[in-house]
Amino acid sequence: MSKLDGQTVVVMGGSSGIGLETARLAREEGADVIITARDPDRLHQVGLELGASIAAFDTTDVSRLERFFRELQGPVDHVMVSGSGPYYAPFAELDFDKARRDVDAHFWTLLRVGRNAAPTVRPGGTLIFIGGTGGRRPAAGPVITTLSVGLPALTKSLALELAPIRVNLIAPGFVDTPLSAAILGGRLDARREQLRTTLPIRRVVEPADVAALAVHLMTNTAVTGATFDIDGGQQLVEA
Repeated sequence: MSKLDGQTVVVMGGSSGIGLETARLAREEGADVIITARDPDRLHQVGLELGASIAAFDTTDVSRLERFFRELQGPVDHVMVSGSGPYYAPFAELDFDKARRDVDAHFWTLLRVGRNAAPTVRPGGTLIFIGGTGGRRPAAGPVITTLSVGLPALTKSLALELAPIRVNLIAPGFVDTPLSAAILGGRLDARREQLRTTLPIRRVVEPADVAALAVHLMTNTAVTGATFDIDGGQQLVEA
């Protein structure tokens, strides 16, 4: 039997990158998959490709998020929240409107997902958040630094509050996704080569690496309240 036979997996932000690879792997492991994303055209293509159910909306839209969970046809087993990238900005250059939107997307939205998902996730199922390791260094900027430090604590708190639902956090470093390409632009190839040279694993972390960890957390029922760094050793070699 496949690892997720007979289970239902919701991937929020699942039309590209880490979310898409997680949805693809969950389908390969036998799960029924429901994917949400903001871009309806891209989401439609992904739904057809994977044979997944879809719902197009922005997770920061509170009423739409509530309606999505309220209208689910039956319970689900796992919910993963992926989505937009972090907001890097030093304090002197901080745009408070962008910072507010980033906190909404990467903090308040996680709480809202937890509140709305809890009645629909089966006991022993999982809620998985995607964070990051980039903000572990204060120079990354005050917003991402605060979120990077705070999300592991949020994960532990929800693991207690939502038990027996399990709650875990995946914290990637650089992952070679379309989002990374959009952020780096013409510097992408140089960044890839730098990482291939310096990382202990001697390659760049791919979305499929993170997806494999996400599916493992869905199936390993002993794990909750934990944060898992997946950066190829990036924190070990970068000052």
